[in-house]
Parts: sequence; structure tokens; C-alpha cells
Amino acid sequence: MSGAAMTYSVMPSPIGPLTLVARDGTLVAVLMEGHRRPPVAESAWGDRVDDAHPDATRQLREYFDGGRTDFQLPLAPEGTDFQRAVWAALQDIEYGHTTSYGELALRVGRPGASRAVGAAVGRNPISIVVPCHRVIGADGTLTGYAGGEDRKRYLLDMERDGRLL
Repeated sequence: MSGAAMTYSVMPSPIGPLTLVARDGTLVAVLMEGHRRPPVAESAWGDRVDDAHPDATRQLREYFDGGRTDFQLPLAPEGTDFQRAVWAALQDIEYGHTTSYGELALRVGRPGASRAVGAAVGRNPISIVVPCHRVIGADGTLTGYAGGEDRKRYLLDMERDGRLL
């Protein structure tokens, strides 16, 4: 799949501009401005188009407007088998809920590998859609987030406040 051309677009959001990178209609990255360790190099983004992935743009807008709690999008995150297993487990964390790195390590069958899980979470290329912001420290503290702790807090507060009870 790496031979296909990529395109990208930038959409506004309450946490700043989001860059959506797609390959043949499949989302490969959602990056925030100032994203630490971006998993997809800017030189690989391809051509900028008005809307590289209209479904992702629409669903992200619905999420930020409080009308969407999960995403239904074709995804193609690139990473190791272990990283992809961690990213799949992230998608099982329900809207408005959090889990710890240790709990996530248990979910992927690697108890005691919370540091490795943390590294994989930090390399998640599809922010928000693959909800790495829902992973917190075992003591409840907000730990590391490629988009910055303020954005992580915003997303968690937004989900908590908008959660359907």
C-alpha cells in the first residue's frame, strides 16, 4: 500500500488545526499542530486538497459538536504488529472513559509491558479517531500526549461533559 499517493487537508477544530492524511480514501493520520514525533513525515503527505477525506472531516466535526461518540472510517495506520494491536485496543475504550497503560497492556496480552504500550500509544498516527487521549497514568494523572497535555485535558473534559448517561 505504500506505493499509493497520499493527499492531505487541514480542518479547523477546537484544539487547533488538524491535518488529515489519506491514501486512496483511507485515513492514515490525524495530526495536531505541533504534534510531537509525527508518525507520518510531512514530506510524505502528498498534495494538499480541499478535503482529503470528507467522511473523516464530517465525523470529526460531529465529534467536536457532541453528536458523535465513535468513528466509522477506513483506517490504515502503519506500524509494527505490536503497535497495531495496541492501537486496535485503543479503539475499544469507550467514549467518556479512560484506562491506564497497565490495563491496556493486559488487554493486549502483555502484562508488565506498560512502558512498551506507552511507547506504542505515543506513536498512534490517527489521533482522536484512535483515542489515545483516553489512556492515563495508573494514579489518574494525565501523562504524555503527542498533541500536548492541554489538548488531552480538553478532549477528556469534552467527552466527560458530553457523555450520555
